[in-house]
Amino acid sequence: MKQPTICPKFEKAIAILSQRWNALVIYQLLPGPQRFSEIQSAIGISGKVLSDRLKELEHQDLIKREVIPETPVVIEYSLTEKGKSLEPVLKTIETWSQEWMKPDDEKSH
Repeated sequence: MKQPTICPKFEKAIAILSQRWNALVIYQLLPGPQRFSEIQSAIGISGKVLSDRLKELEHQDLIKREVIPETPVVIEYSLTEKGKSLEPVLKTIETWSQEWMKPDDEKSH
């Protein structure tokens, strides 16, 4: 019997969201625009990795980078319409995790 093939679009979406930190960065930006340091401190991610993730998510058109010409220059990151459309997906995962996931310190040994 032939196995059904996974839709390439679904596979790409899962690949983007499952790459370490990507979903957390998107989740962190759900409330609105934030600066690099705000995202970094909220997630606890290294600057280099966050920079790489932000560039990748911008390339995927999930977030946008805005340079605000102040002194000093302010750079804010926010979700695009495409990025905002992930909110129900991430909220559903959040609800599922509250019911089914245990914190690391509660794992059975």
